[in-house]
Parts: sequence; structure tokens; C-alpha cells
Amino acid sequence: MPAQAKTSDTDSEKGFKMLASSAEKTRVLVVEDEEEIRELVALHLRREGHTVETAGSVEEAQALLDSGKFGLLALDWMLPGMSGVEMTRRIRKQSSPDEVAILMVTARAEANDIVEGLEAGADDYLSKPFEPQVLIARVRALLRRGRRLKDGGKPTLGEVIRMGGLELDPNSFEAKCEGAPVQLTASEFKLLLALANNRGRVLTRDSLIGLVQGEGVSVVGRTVDTHVFGLRKKLGTCADVIETVRGVGYRVKPDYSEINE
Repeated sequence: MPAQAKTSDTDSEKGFKMLASSAEKTRVLVVEDEEEIRELVALHLRREGHTVETAGSVEEAQALLDSGKFGLLALDWMLPGMSGVEMTRRIRKQSSPDEVAILMVTARAEANDIVEGLEAGADDYLSKPFEPQVLIARVRALLRRGRRLKDGGKPTLGEVIRMGGLELDPNSFEAKCEGAPVQLTASEFKLLLALANNRGRVLTRDSLIGLVQGEGVSVVGRTVDTHVFGLRKKLGTCADVIETVRGVGYRVKPDYSEINE
């Protein structure tokens, strides 16, 4: 049965300072003005072992945000008083993606809407209606990423990233697929590294450009797609690590988001 989730916004900045909780259990805030949907989403998250707080209004959500820290916040776009996008912007002024994951869940599924939500600071975007197992998969991926960053952040010099049969060495700028070297340009390697460092997140084209630009690297506009196309050809059997989010950008597939570095 498809599920949908709504969330709410608030003006106070106090409630926006939230940190991820333990690996075993995360405090999650779900705000939904339709009780049946709200309780359904909460039920599935509680079955995952999370501590779930729910709110049916902006006022209730604010009180909960003021009461403590959350590891994940689910937000709907269409809310009275303040949009989910505006709330996301406010949260990101106070808390980084390493501190609290934001999943935007909404019926607004046009590519431009998704891009706006992600550029505002959301980590992922789930369109209504959706299946509960898809919601759970997205939540798991976001929380794994948060724990990974909390435990050590992005790979330090010399650490090798492994995703299935794909290996990336940020120190030597070398990539291997099933043990065989893959010859990548500087732009291709930095694109792949940016995606790997942000597993669990959708990166828009503009976000990728901002992450990879630098000395010897020039990626602009839709050339991101050209670089990704070439990257996939070179990766061969490892190319399925990269998933296209149509009209939005790219990400590492959720299947690979928990692979250890």
C-alpha cells in the first residue's frame, strides 16, 4: 500500500540544532497532517527500531524540535505558514548534513521541485505516493551515511573507498573495477569521488560542479552528463554503482551506500 508523509515548518531556530543519535536507534521526527498516513509512516520506522515522534501541525513540530535532538527529519513541501523548503534552508543554517539528515517527502515530483529541495539542503527526496519499503530503504541509506560521517567523515589521505567491485584511492587518484585499473581523467575521478563521499544523497548537477571544480578540472552545465556517460563506459561492470535521478542529477545506488571504506 503506497504511503505518504507530510511535515511542518517553524520559525524558532532553537529546534533546528539536532544531532544524530546512536547507530542502533535514531530519533526521527515525522510531521504529517493526515493522521492515517502519519501513523503508518511512524509504524514502519518504529519497526526499524527508531524512536519516532510525530506531529500534525507546525506548532506540535516546533515543540518537539525544542525538546531535543533528532537524527532524521522528514519534511513535506506544502505546509501552512512555511514551506518544507524554507524550513530546510533554516535548518542548514544551523546544522550540517553530518548532524541531521533531511528527507523531503512530497507529492511535488517535478524535476524543478526536486532540484529546489535538494539545493535548499535536503539529503534525499521521496515522491508521493510511495511504497513503505522504499521509504525504509531511503531512511536506512541516510542514517548509514550520517553514522559513517560521524565515525570518521570522508576518507582521509590514503584510505581506499570500496563499493562492490569498485575501488577508489583518493591519495593516488586510482580507480579499479574488480581489481583491474580503470583509466579516468581528473574530472571523471573527482566526479566519482564526490558521489562516493556523498553516498546516500542525491547530488544535483550544480552540486557536482561545485564539488569537482578546481585546478585541472573544468565541468560546467550539462557537461556533467557527458562526463558521467564517459565515466560509466570506462567503469564497465562497475558502472551500476551510479544511479541517474532523472531531471535532477546523480547518486551512488542505495545498494552501495553502506559499503565500508
